[in-house]
Amino acid sequence: MTNRYKQQALDYHSQPKPGKIATAITKPCETQHELSLAYTPGVAEPCRAIARDESEAYNYTAKGNLVSVISDGTAVLGLGNIGPVAGKPVMEGKAVLFKAFADIDVFDIEVEADSSEDFIRTVRNIAPTFGGINLEDIAAPACFEIETALIEQLDIPVFHDDQHGTAIIISAAMINALKLQRKKIAEVRVVCLGAGAAGIASMKLLQALGAKPENLYMIDRKGIIHTGRDDLNKYKQEFAVETELRTLADAMSGADVFIGVSGPDLLSSEILATMAENPIVFALSNPDPEILPELAYKTRDDLIMATGRSDYPNQVNNVLGFPYIFRGALDVRATCINQEMQLAAVHALAELEREPVPSEVLTAYQQDSIVFGKDYIIPKPFDPRLIDAIPLAVSKAAIASGVACKLPVKNNQSKVG
Repeated sequence: MTNRYKQQALDYHSQPKPGKIATAITKPCETQHELSLAYTPGVAEPCRAIARDESEAYNYTAKGNLVSVISDGTAVLGLGNIGPVAGKPVMEGKAVLFKAFADIDVFDIEVEADSSEDFIRTVRNIAPTFGGINLEDIAAPACFEIETALIEQLDIPVFHDDQHGTAIIISAAMINALKLQRKKIAEVRVVCLGAGAAGIASMKLLQALGAKPENLYMIDRKGIIHTGRDDLNKYKQEFAVETELRTLADAMSGADVFIGVSGPDLLSSEILATMAENPIVFALSNPDPEILPELAYKTRDDLIMATGRSDYPNQVNNVLGFPYIFRGALDVRATCINQEMQLAAVHALAELEREPVPSEVLTAYQQDSIVFGKDYIIPKPFDPRLIDAIPLAVSKAAIASGVACKLPVKNNQSKVG
């Protein structure tokens, strides 16, 4: 980033007043009568109704459209463990995206926690406020323990976007890349560089789509995760393969797919050159990918490539997922976001991308034409069809899998039913 851009970012966050979010009043409060309805004595009536039946909170309060974006600041973007307060601009940013793309209200909450148990207890204690919990920027492996415990203890959706949001977008893009490269998911060898939250969740979802466990090679700082290692936590152990291969170079020779969720410049052109014909490379480290597209295309002109950056084609961007996934879950008051709902989002994204691109998208991206192909394997973030396609698919999956507590309102039932 240039100094000018850095200053623009600071000005954006500080002017004309600090921060990116604020609260808004949704009911009139300009007369004595309205004041009496908003507070005492009128407020007693919804309180009594909720005391009789807690589900009435969805009718009389903002709970049903309110999500908490909550973090301990231990794994913030590419910044690492910078702490909860330093991570607050990111959480406010997430709130902006929820509201801008899916009209979901958010309270961002930054937690100073001494342990996973402390964090879990804090979230559990404040959960009655919300219709859903979006866990954010929590380091692995604690993030797995935290999410699992909260899903078990709460009856509202709990979703760690760094895990599942990333996995959903990767999987949707992968379906289309495989289609273009004429490869089958059950047959390809996949190498995942990075064994944290995003890597593990992505490999799980690819397995759910049909990838064979023996064809998945996950690599951490010590090399390939294999059955002969005795230093693996239980989350990595799920992906240990029986192999004599040990290094990234070993795994990449003849591989069909590379997924990088690790760090910059870790994939050399020499290693890329050893991949199978028509390879797929998702170099998703941000802001600097595992290999720059310019170098990758110079090395292999038969590849399909995606990054996490907006200045290259095929951006794997979580904003394609989490706002709409929560919208679909909240619309039917789902008690969780299960794998059926995640897979529904994957397929809806992949299918949407193969449809003709509307003129609004062409205008937003200043292009005359965008068609399904090597430079377009995933929808653009400003595609207006996302708000219809993804929540609908997620809502349907929630209903079909039995985790929805209500059906959509009548004017939407023809869509979802």
